[in-house]
Amino acid sequence: MQQASQADPQPTLSVFDAVTIMVGIVVGIGIFKTPALVAGNVGSEAAFLGVWVAGGLVTLIGALCYAELAAAYPHAGGEYHFLARAYGKPVAVLFGWARGSVIQTGAIAAVAFVLGDYAQQLLPLGPYGTAIYAALSIIVLTGLNVAGTVQSKTLQIVITFVEVGLIVAIIVCGFLGGTGEAPPPVSTAPESAALGMAMIFVLLTYGGWNEAAYLSGELKNPGRNMVRVLVIGTAILVALYLLANAALLAILGLEGLRGSQAVATDMMRLVAGDAGAAIVSVAIVVAALSTLNATIFTGARVYFAMARDITLLPRVGEWNERGRAPANGLLAQGAVALLLVALGAASRDGFQAMVDYSAPVFWAFLFLVGLALPILRRREPSQARPFRVPLYPLTPVLFCLSCLYMLYASLAYTGNGAFIGLAVVLAGLPLLLFQRRRAPAAAVPGAMQPQPILVQQGER
Repeated sequence: MQQASQADPQPTLSVFDAVTIMVGIVVGIGIFKTPALVAGNVGSEAAFLGVWVAGGLVTLIGALCYAELAAAYPHAGGEYHFLARAYGKPVAVLFGWARGSVIQTGAIAAVAFVLGDYAQQLLPLGPYGTAIYAALSIIVLTGLNVAGTVQSKTLQIVITFVEVGLIVAIIVCGFLGGTGEAPPPVSTAPESAALGMAMIFVLLTYGGWNEAAYLSGELKNPGRNMVRVLVIGTAILVALYLLANAALLAILGLEGLRGSQAVATDMMRLVAGDAGAAIVSVAIVVAALSTLNATIFTGARVYFAMARDITLLPRVGEWNERGRAPANGLLAQGAVALLLVALGAASRDGFQAMVDYSAPVFWAFLFLVGLALPILRRREPSQARPFRVPLYPLTPVLFCLSCLYMLYASLAYTGNGAFIGLAVVLAGLPLLLFQRRRAPAAAVPGAMQPQPILVQQGER
């Protein structure tokens, strides 16, 4: 046991592995849920595709900011480590509590509920079937991740390729068209159309790209490769989302999208009949599995980082050398996620309850991470930065403004769950009384020093 407690994360992930995990996290349930909501808040087909491009640009700006932070401060704790460097351990510990009790576990429970909804359609398990499927999926995938990084990584690669293949099939079917007739158009345009609201749904669909930061402590040569992971992953996401929405638009039209409750199912039913609709249900289950596994994989890393900064639950800060994973952190994360599933099962819509619960807390801390970039540049000018964000300081300013707008929107448009999530974060303040005194952040176990990049003559 002593060996396990002293073990630290090892650089075992390639660029391919990390990009696959990033894409698997983001390309999940959103693309099957939000296009109709986006269509209801734009006035033309050009605006519909334009907001998806704009969302991709915001994501790229955020990814570039994260690339500089992760390349300069690679660590398995990801955002937790960035916040500790910029603001001190109290803010980082509060973030760790927020992520462990609200942000990440809320996201895990939300995705599990969507998986349960569609699995229940394929094989019903009674009135509580959705919650049963959600709980079982968390238990099984947490167990796989506890078994080890290699096993969970392999599953993630397989699932992500199946998932992307199914989405590509939907794209191809959409562009080839079908023999069926489109559903009758909505008679009137939405009076509440607003580009700002459309962007909320678009950025929700792009959400999850920041999870790549938690891979920096296990990525080979993070100084060179972190920017590759984030830029390549973002490019793949933007391409998939643009093509998928263009395909939906080609078959259903803007009015058809506005009137649809299940856009991908309606499109495939027109193109390929009921068999096509069944394929979409399977695709959504696979997408949810991919997102859930990747979110569980990255989420427990913050438990590992936080447990080493406080005196409570010290065993959660152990890294299992045999499985190359924070096994105890995974178990703690799974327990909290199961509790949220139980609470969500008591509400009318478990997925919506989890979104309301986690969204404001997520955007508040994402703003702080974006602000950490200029703070650390000014405070640590001599720190090696293998990658520097272009167009500085405009890039982090735009990112921080986007986060502030999303924070406002998530408070304005969500239900009481938003205030419950904020209350849970404040309940973690007593943890600050149990901070551990030790070496500066640069010497924290789990950190990796950025490796120098060899520049050939003539390159910059």
